[in-house]
Amino acid sequence: MTTTISSRTRRPRGRRTLAYVGMSVVAAVVGLAFLLPLWWTFINSLRPGADTFRYLNPLQWQTFFTTSPTLNNYITLIDSDLGRAIANSLFVSISTVVIGLVICAMAAFALAAIPFRGRGVLFSVVILSFLIPFDAIAIPLANLFRDWNLQNTFAGLILPGIGHGMAIFLLRTFFLAIPQELVEAGRLDGLGWWGIFRRIYLPLSRPALIGAGLMLFLFQWQAYVWPLLMGTDNTHILGPVALANLQGQFNVDYGVMFAASIVLTIIPLAIIVACQRYFIQSVSTTGIK
Repeated sequence: MTTTISSRTRRPRGRRTLAYVGMSVVAAVVGLAFLLPLWWTFINSLRPGADTFRYLNPLQWQTFFTTSPTLNNYITLIDSDLGRAIANSLFVSISTVVIGLVICAMAAFALAAIPFRGRGVLFSVVILSFLIPFDAIAIPLANLFRDWNLQNTFAGLILPGIGHGMAIFLLRTFFLAIPQELVEAGRLDGLGWWGIFRRIYLPLSRPALIGAGLMLFLFQWQAYVWPLLMGTDNTHILGPVALANLQGQFNVDYGVMFAASIVLTIIPLAIIVACQRYFIQSVSTTGIK
């Protein structure tokens, strides 16, 4: 009897082990399929542009490895127009995060903590704002910005991203989980709404603020249509637009282009990895520990 029970318990464990191994193998294969193009781009960023397509046909080990890596493409990128465009993207994205967090946090606090008539209707408008694709309103909004003389200005590139509806929604959801007893205690100590926001809500909302800031950064960093409409001169062009413009030229230094692609990928990837746990915590948190 004991032998029969033990054999029955071993079979499900063996099946689960085989299932885990199979899932791990599939995940490894899928991960490798996604990694190979990025790795190939990285290797070609360490080669001269003339050797970019040298080892593609037929495929060989030199396709994905190089014995003589060089940083010349990255050095050239720093002094090129493409390097300036990447710096512009950094400036626009960081400015959007700093200004946008202030505006979104104050809007979320008002919608979560301050009672006023029409608060539900206003929040519905906020929800509707991030359900509408931004590209659908980009052209009429660009015409409006041209009438305000905001084309080819950093203000015109930054303004549409500072009032992000999804960031307001995320922060408001987090603010609603803050106990009202803390607010009442602050009111008893003589704090106004601004003091409650600055001294109670903001210190408790670090994960939500980091998650919202990450959202604002990625919104600006990966934007293409709006920078294409607003930043048309060399002084205000952003990285994705400058990189796309290289593909239509006859004399393209593919080594520099791949180096720019790696920089445009590594910067948000590093930020996502660094802030991942804060973003997950901001989404999953429903109360205060």
